[in-house]
Amino acid sequence: QVQLVESGGGSVQAGGSLRLSCAASEYAATMGWFRQAPGKEREGVAGIDSFGVTDYAASVKGRFTISKDNAKNTLYLQMNSLKPDDTAMYYCAARRGATLWAGLLLTGNHYNYWGQGTQVTVSS
Repeated sequence: QVQLVESGGGSVQAGGSLRLSCAASEYAATMGWFRQAPGKEREGVAGIDSFGVTDYAASVKGRFTISKDNAKNTLYLQMNSLKPDDTAMYYCAARRGATLWAGLLLTGNHYNYWGQGTQVTVSS
């Protein structure tokens, strides 16, 4: 069982930045960030595989950057130029195995383990 603990959420004004972290209890080859706003379905935000290949949702491309420190088993999401539409609960997800196709990085069913989430609120 890979345990995931997110941190770094908070409240910011539009245009601001936040950096989310996700500490994993052990190494996971594939990790990602998902979010869910009230009344909306969960959506994939960004994912990274064991080769460092990344994928981003169109709505965050150019503003968010995902990175992974394998030595620390920690995943990050740097979020810049935040918008009110980015307001959501952000979840970290992990998969022990590698990802053979980057198109799966934003697919929730591809992941086996989930964190409890950290709230991000962006005010206008």
